[in-house]
Amino acid sequence: MTPTPTEPAKGHPPGLYLLFFAEMWERFCFYGMRALLVLYMTKAFLLSDEQAYSTYGSYNALVYCTPIIGGLLADKVLGYRYAVTLGGLLMALGEFTLLVQDKTFFHLGMAALIVGNGFFKPNISTMVGRLYPDGDPRRDAGFSIFYMGINLGAFLAPLACGYVGETYGWNYGFGLAGLGMLLGLAVFTLGRGAIAGIGDPPEPSTFARNFALVSGAALLAIPLVAFLLQNATVVGFLLLGTGIVVLGSLLGTAMRLDKVPREKMFVILVLIFFHMTFWAFFEQAGSSLTLFLDRNVDRELFGWTFPTTWGQSFNPIFIVALAPVFGLMWVRLDKVGLNPSIPLKFVLGIIGVGAGFGVLVVSAAVAGPDGLSPLTLLVLCYLLHTMGELAISPVGLSMVTKLAPPSIGGLVMGAWFLSIAFAHYIAALLASLAGGGGGHGGGEAAVPATPAESLATFASVFGQIGVMAGIAAVLLLILTPVLKSWLHGVK
Repeated sequence: MTPTPTEPAKGHPPGLYLLFFAEMWERFCFYGMRALLVLYMTKAFLLSDEQAYSTYGSYNALVYCTPIIGGLLADKVLGYRYAVTLGGLLMALGEFTLLVQDKTFFHLGMAALIVGNGFFKPNISTMVGRLYPDGDPRRDAGFSIFYMGINLGAFLAPLACGYVGETYGWNYGFGLAGLGMLLGLAVFTLGRGAIAGIGDPPEPSTFARNFALVSGAALLAIPLVAFLLQNATVVGFLLLGTGIVVLGSLLGTAMRLDKVPREKMFVILVLIFFHMTFWAFFEQAGSSLTLFLDRNVDRELFGWTFPTTWGQSFNPIFIVALAPVFGLMWVRLDKVGLNPSIPLKFVLGIIGVGAGFGVLVVSAAVAGPDGLSPLTLLVLCYLLHTMGELAISPVGLSMVTKLAPPSIGGLVMGAWFLSIAFAHYIAALLASLAGGGGGHGGGEAAVPATPAESLATFASVFGQIGVMAGIAAVLLLILTPVLKSWLHGVK
């Protein structure tokens, strides 16, 4: 097992704060691009809503599919630390490629971001888990703190990159996101002493050659990924095939384990499905919810128009405010024996996202004759979604590091992110139901719908999502007693 650094008498390992800031700037890069993406496609390239949703869904699906490969290469070849470095460099390259407002450069830039994220995202999360010895009760709280870093970057990105992109030009917003990634790499490199011994290459003697080979293969993969971005159907089949292989592999591995680790793996496999379900609903944020805010929410505040991209800062600022509360709450509930089991926390999370969409249905019902609904109700929706996210996402990340066999920790973490890849693809299909909310017809520059038409369509789709979330929560609640017994005391 990878050694851990000497633990301080109290508090968290110093490496946690290094990884916190590195991840914060990487998320600034990622969410800076995401805040602009759908608006950029519909306003700069004049794509229809359906086309923008399709590309957005394919992009995010591939973003969360590549961690399977990145996690496996880190486990077997690169080590986590160098995988994170390579990923960050590729992501910066992608953002700077987007400086050129051209469709070819657009797809190549997004492809570089996808490949880079595959190396960065699963491996920095795995490193957080490796900071703590097995059974350390601080691990959940540590992941909650780490999650604050993710969301601090996600909060700042729409404010900075979104404002620059909407005001001065989309390409300048992407460039600012790229600078954020370079800053994150600088933090990670200069502070590497805080994570000494964690994530080193498994075979140091052959590392230089392996790093060169992997880096070359990653660059060659960028044009292939750019092709996939333009072919959503191919992405769907790729996801399906990858999912069958990965889940089949994990199930086969689980069946060869002894009873206790086997049942722990079963918990991961079951919760992967509900994790995917949650994110398929939640990830309307960057697609249908963005255009809903742009077209059907009253953004006038005291004579000032609230920028559309800033809407994507609601969720992360609530995360920053509430993550410490949730982290402390889990610890205190555990001390008095009332800490909900991991499956029950997932139930609460799904209820939260469903309730948020219920609020949007109400907001449509109270909209004015101009088809504009109150901004305050959209904020409430994001608050409920955030509370649901805090009950699922950091808990899920921590769960994977606690339940997965150490020999395949990176692969299982990659599979966990693969479930989000499926979720984004499904989210794009759900958002396309609201495609009529943006315009009539297909092709470029579709004719905009009236505010009343778009409001009715958005309300119908949001209501359907709320019902589906309720059904999923009830199903998981029924399964919770069995899943809890399979945890074998893991909290």
